[in-house]
Amino acid sequence: MIVITTPTGNIGSQVLGTILDSAPSGGEKLRVIVRDPAKLSDSVRDRVDVVPGSHGDPDVVDRAFAGADAVFWLVPPNPSAPSLEIAYCGFTRAAAQAFTAHGVEHVVGVSALGRGTPVAGQAGLVTAALAVDDLIASTGVAYRALANPGFMDNVLRQVGSIRDDGVFTYTAAADRLAPMVATRDIAVTAAGLLLDRSWTGVGSVPVLGPEDLSPDDMARIMSEVLGTPVRYERQSLQDLGATLTGYGLGDAFVQGMVDMMRAKDEGLDDGGQRTPQTASPMTFRQWCAEVLAPAVLS
Repeated sequence: MIVITTPTGNIGSQVLGTILDSAPSGGEKLRVIVRDPAKLSDSVRDRVDVVPGSHGDPDVVDRAFAGADAVFWLVPPNPSAPSLEIAYCGFTRAAAQAFTAHGVEHVVGVSALGRGTPVAGQAGLVTAALAVDDLIASTGVAYRALANPGFMDNVLRQVGSIRDDGVFTYTAAADRLAPMVATRDIAVTAAGLLLDRSWTGVGSVPVLGPEDLSPDDMARIMSEVLGTPVRYERQSLQDLGATLTGYGLGDAFVQGMVDMMRAKDEGLDDGGQRTPQTASPMTFRQWCAEVLAPAVLS
């Protein structure tokens, strides 16, 4: 049995959908942990076992992991948490104990690039995510951490600005190249690991996208796909923090985001080596055509 967390979230829903599409009917039992089961479609609810609640709750994961062979683990964002330790490792501890108690053998987690870089220890949200990897690995399960760079899908947060003003913002220098990945490719990678559990031990699986792009490259591609000019404007880290605070996000989360973006500017994502195995297929141009354009033009 595979247990999937965040089955109504961006990545979790795609992991669930990929497995449902790939697994033969009745071939792989699936269980999901979901706060609001009503958000699952009828067709999904008919094919999975549903455990209502939060996967940070000890009672919930105790019920959900009984009889489980594998777990897809994703820590949901908690912008109001008083510290990143509480938001990440604190949220995961009950699950880590339940992995051991129920003999779960394989866990696939969503994590980040940066381990081993000089800035990994001061990278805010990424540092907290890497600590979760260490916590899960310490339980003795076979564990694969999906080491991701920035998500293409994060551009969707700026649909209004792109549509109305022809502007998107980020904190990197306009010509700084960096890897990017579509969440669809993360989900496909996770589903493949969950369905083929022949792997053992602890390791990371970089999911790097097919190319490195600069913010100026992204603006050019968006302009070409959308058929309207889009320009890049660099945002300072100070302005980023002020913007996030203005949205009502907590101090710990805001500082964690600022520290992460500073670390990215200082090389956090530069250590991943793109190979045929780590170069996920979706290009930014394809993502813009299939995901961004419908959102902007709707």
